[in-house]
Amino acid sequence: MYALIMAGGVGSRLNLGEKPLIRISGRPLISYVIDAFESAGCEPVVAASFRTPMTLNWCRAHGIEFCKTQGAGYIEDMVSAVMMLEEEKPLFVSASDLPCITPDIIHTITGAYRSSTKDACSVWVPETLVTSCQEGMPYREEIHGIMACPAGVNILNGAIIAKPQDELELLLEEPRLALNVNTKEDLKKAGIFIKQNPVIQQEKKHFS
Repeated sequence: MYALIMAGGVGSRLNLGEKPLIRISGRPLISYVIDAFESAGCEPVVAASFRTPMTLNWCRAHGIEFCKTQGAGYIEDMVSAVMMLEEEKPLFVSASDLPCITPDIIHTITGAYRSSTKDACSVWVPETLVTSCQEGMPYREEIHGIMACPAGVNILNGAIIAKPQDELELLLEEPRLALNVNTKEDLKKAGIFIKQNPVIQQEKKHFS
């Protein structure tokens, strides 16, 4: 299964250069996401744009497959990238700013999706876990009776990528998915979390 990693945004709130290449514990942010999906048996593809030229160069240097999108917006670039891949099967779509995502989380999502009869799967975390929700995840919705925020990870059906999809709404009480890096405070918290959880560091293999 492809894992399309969205990396076309500039990350203006952080103001630290291209967001995917911001370092946490000496590693580019995007490398954590790529390695997690690789370790889970997925094929990562980075969707970058003219807004993130250094990220495109980083992908070239590390042999990471990528699609160059127009930088028109998250949804527009995602649809464009899936069409460029000519993928008609289900695929992951993930934000590039989830450094604490791990293969076990990805396997949990995959298992829930495959057990459902839905076209797609959206992943949510309780808003109580998202300490930066006001800035980082402003959107909230009631999922299974709990106010929740989108985690930035989905499975979509490539065959109908430009159409509405009947989706499984998967609510996970998973602190690692709540660490979506949008602000400098998020960056600091993610760095602390990674240092306190060596298994996350150990899963990262070959990026610098």
